[in-house]
Amino acid sequence: MASSTTNKFKFTAAAAAVLGVASFGAQAQSSEFDFGGFVKLDMMVSDYADGSAPSSGSIARQQYIPSLTPVGSEGDDMATDFHARQSRFFITNKTELDNGETITGHIEMDFMLTPDGDQRISNSYNPRLRHAFLKYGNWTFGQTWSNFQDLNILAESVDFIGITDGIVFNRQAQIRYTSGGFSASIENPETTVTETRNPGAVDTGDRIVSSDGFMPDVTFKYTGKADNLTWQASALLRQLTYDVTQTGDDETTFGYGVSLGAKYTFGMDDIRASITTGSGLGRYLGLNTWNGAYIDANGELEAIDSTGISFAYRHFWTEKLRSNVVYSRGWADNDEELLALAGDMTEYTQRLAFNLMYSPASNLTFGAEISQANRETEANVDGDLNRLQLMAMYKF
Repeated sequence: MASSTTNKFKFTAAAAAVLGVASFGAQAQSSEFDFGGFVKLDMMVSDYADGSAPSSGSIARQQYIPSLTPVGSEGDDMATDFHARQSRFFITNKTELDNGETITGHIEMDFMLTPDGDQRISNSYNPRLRHAFLKYGNWTFGQTWSNFQDLNILAESVDFIGITDGIVFNRQAQIRYTSGGFSASIENPETTVTETRNPGAVDTGDRIVSSDGFMPDVTFKYTGKADNLTWQASALLRQLTYDVTQTGDDETTFGYGVSLGAKYTFGMDDIRASITTGSGLGRYLGLNTWNGAYIDANGELEAIDSTGISFAYRHFWTEKLRSNVVYSRGWADNDEELLALAGDMTEYTQRLAFNLMYSPASNLTFGAEISQANRETEANVDGDLNRLQLMAMYKF
């Protein structure tokens, strides 16, 4: 993950009036705009040691997706990919209102994971909305990082995320209140369900994305700092809901999660670690490697327990050269009934990576990363993904 430098320019009410922006000039005393982003080229050579490489249009060919590591085949497939889709841009506006308060608006986009485009001719891809929010006083309204997530433990990685398997990584629409180190939010609900048993029919084990959510997800977080240690503790409460076909009823169950993360800095180096666990976490952990719940033999919704851990160590060899060792693991405690009907479901995923980052200037970085990822199913069938990834990134 990477931050961006910013470029600023400022409007005043008088300037807005000269430009003919009458409504803007009437409502704002002054307004400051920041814009920035980065251009990034990713070059990947991937060895799918236990299966065929995903198609060139698969999101697994853009970044590491734990649930998409092929398993169970004796084949060995290699693939090379170049793309610039992680390149991003943003604009932020801070405006002093005529009531003396300040409002902030932020919009950010990149080109990752969009389905439109191909590698055959033009490599044209649609922009993707990352963030779109406003801040007023202690309140945040819009789409941004989930309040359940800890940005502080994200490791420096050539891959888009790097410590994907065992962390919370989620952006969604929300309303958040922040006061000092404490924050609370209500966020967009969404339930993913495994349909494992349908009396009188063949069991499919397919993933179902429910559209029946009513109660918003609720989160609480506290962030603290003591000397060189920064830490956070967060909690998630949610209602999982699905309209079960065989009963015609909306089945619900309770989901919850807790997450602890910390970053310790010594000299220029730092260590980052986290643990997240809960029941019904679903899409919050490991890019939805595990669903939030499954339908049991009685047609009732049962939450799935899951846990994730992450660790990263960054060492500066010189002011311009540094390296990161990154490890992440996530796993689920699937019910025996679930195992019997869907043995190909993921039991655990993990990834170990090492990278070198060289920055000849503060806004220019070249990187190289080697990694090995592993996924194993409940039927004890596994597969490895070995990858060499290079990058060049210019922040503006």
